[in-house]
Amino acid sequence: MQQDRPGTKVRRRAAAAVAAAIGALVLPGTAFAATDAALLPRNLSPWNMFVSADIVVQGVMVGLAIASLVTWTVWLAKTIEIRRKTSLAKRRLGLLETDTVLARAEQDSRDGKDAVAQIIQSAAREAALSGGHFDDGLKERVALRLERVEAAMSRQIARGTGVLATIGATAPFVGLFGTVWGIMNSFIGISEAKTTNLAVVAPGIAEALLATALGLVAAIPAVVIYNHLTRTITGYRALLGDASAMVLLLISREGDRGSFRLSRAAE
Repeated sequence: MQQDRPGTKVRRRAAAAVAAAIGALVLPGTAFAATDAALLPRNLSPWNMFVSADIVVQGVMVGLAIASLVTWTVWLAKTIEIRRKTSLAKRRLGLLETDTVLARAEQDSRDGKDAVAQIIQSAAREAALSGGHFDDGLKERVALRLERVEAAMSRQIARGTGVLATIGATAPFVGLFGTVWGIMNSFIGISEAKTTNLAVVAPGIAEALLATALGLVAAIPAVVIYNHLTRTITGYRALLGDASAMVLLLISREGDRGSFRLSRAAE
């Protein structure tokens, strides 16, 4: 085999470079497509978009993810709490509906910390402070006490649901802020690169849409869970109202019988 002359390789490389330049001039779309393909990120998964996003957009995404976690945590905690307290309230209501007296109901619920037990104990305390004398003033004072206990127990059971309302109302706007920031970065990239090809525009738009999606993911469950918990809490408050009514009925029944001696029985 004959060896190439010293200048042969140089001439071949120069010819290849000229041919590539001519191809770029004749078919510019092919060259730009190859450049765009080289500049485009190979992985546009949510995690890769998060990692490559601007620090502000990353902060928005992290905040929305934390808000979503708080939403589901509140849902689980409040669901367990409401079910447990509702079951206990129904059980004590069953005892109040039997042929009993307030002194016996107070004795059975003396160690209880639930809402119905607090209602019974509050009525018994007022009866004891009134000396066990039944009159219209006693019923008014007991009703006032029961109203305050109901309000306090209602505030206690609703604690934490306000966070869901806040998340549901603000998460879409936080996601919108991330969207605006991502689109702004896209326009800045277009201005700096002096081109409108897809490689410059696509990453920023993808980040913006991801922020919007996370805002909706955080907001929609928060609104649905808030409405569900509001309905269940309303049912629980109705049980407390029934318990207060049953206690007032017990007091009124004993007063009509002339056997209201709760002050001595409660000591």
